[in-house]
Amino acid sequence: MNAPVTRRNAVLGITAAATSFAVPSILRAQSAGRIVVVGGGFGGAACARALKRAQAGLQVTLIEPNKTFTSCPFSNEVIAGLREIDAQQFGYDRLAAEGVTVAAQAATAVDAQKRSVTAADGATFAYDRLVLSPGIDFHFEALPGYDDAASEKMPHAWKAGAQTLLLRRQLEAMADGGTVAIAIPANPSRCPPAPYERASLIAHYLKTNKPRSRVLILDAKDNFSQQRLFERAWKELYGDMIERIALSQGGRVTSVDPATMTIVTEFGNYTPDVANVIPPQRAGRIAEIAGVADHTGWCPIDPVTFESKLVKNIHVIGDACLGDGIPKSASAASGQGKACAAAIVALLADRAPETPRLTGVCYNTVAPGYGFLLAGNYQPKGDIFAEVEGGATSPVDAPRELRAREATEAERWFQIITADVFG
Repeated sequence: MNAPVTRRNAVLGITAAATSFAVPSILRAQSAGRIVVVGGGFGGAACARALKRAQAGLQVTLIEPNKTFTSCPFSNEVIAGLREIDAQQFGYDRLAAEGVTVAAQAATAVDAQKRSVTAADGATFAYDRLVLSPGIDFHFEALPGYDDAASEKMPHAWKAGAQTLLLRRQLEAMADGGTVAIAIPANPSRCPPAPYERASLIAHYLKTNKPRSRVLILDAKDNFSQQRLFERAWKELYGDMIERIALSQGGRVTSVDPATMTIVTEFGNYTPDVANVIPPQRAGRIAEIAGVADHTGWCPIDPVTFESKLVKNIHVIGDACLGDGIPKSASAASGQGKACAAAIVALLADRAPETPRLTGVCYNTVAPGYGFLLAGNYQPKGDIFAEVEGGATSPVDAPRELRAREATEAERWFQIITADVFG
């Protein structure tokens, strides 16, 4: 049993699964199994590395088209000019050095009967167990007018990299006195507090460089994670620079017109100078191809083993899975990757997997030196993950000293999790 999460230990509690699943040494000598992992983000890379460390004889292949991973956590600071993009980028050399075969290709097909994955170059990879960690894709059909072409004018910046830099350039080019609109979708979505962190850091950039400008949040939700903490920080730091229109006030975006830079909501139209449109989301495309996504667009799983409820011998981790109580976040994905690795090792040895206990840790920075924390513990309950006792959150009325300390802890958390996953 892991210790409860507190502000003191949350920065080190990246994944309870990291220490919860001891692998008997006898397993290391057993015959090799073939494990293919698709997706090299926090979940997939953590899973591949944990598999190889747990059982050196396993044949572990990581299929990932990008030779460099660009992290979403802390990418909002890049948008606000507080950080450079190269601080977000990590390679797979350390995983390869530990014996993981890294295939720099996109996975394009899965044959569940033959247990094989086909890559874009035509290569096939046989597996005994397949792990899908494809992250998110966008549900463009749910937002008329928005597609890949539209994102070049109205960037989502919800997959870190080129879009992150595009949004930053648009902010830099905007005249003082302009309006930056952020369209936020309903849940489930990747890292639910992140749009509000983004609004905060964009407000910081504007306050510093273009003080007559403002941020307009068009929200498909009435309530959001850590709302009281964000709203208190906005009032304290930015006055009336940030305006939020909630769902019940007509804030849900129903369509966009990139040609005229128009955002259409239920109660009115807006033509901001910069439009950050975050569309509705679903599991990455390979999940649908593999048949593990259901009508919701997400992937139902057995929360003990992460095995798909729709296709045997395929496991789904990270943002793509239906985790219910557990958030779609980097720390949760990393924990799921390690727990999934432990479950696979147990299944290959014909043992019952242990019940995972995961920790989700989320730091938000609303200005340099001003951050706060939300952390929770999660365990399987029936067919879902449910939050259990031992979580922690920053108090709303905390002194600035605590806010500064938690901003520092956020930086340390990022250093720890990226070293843990990517080396």
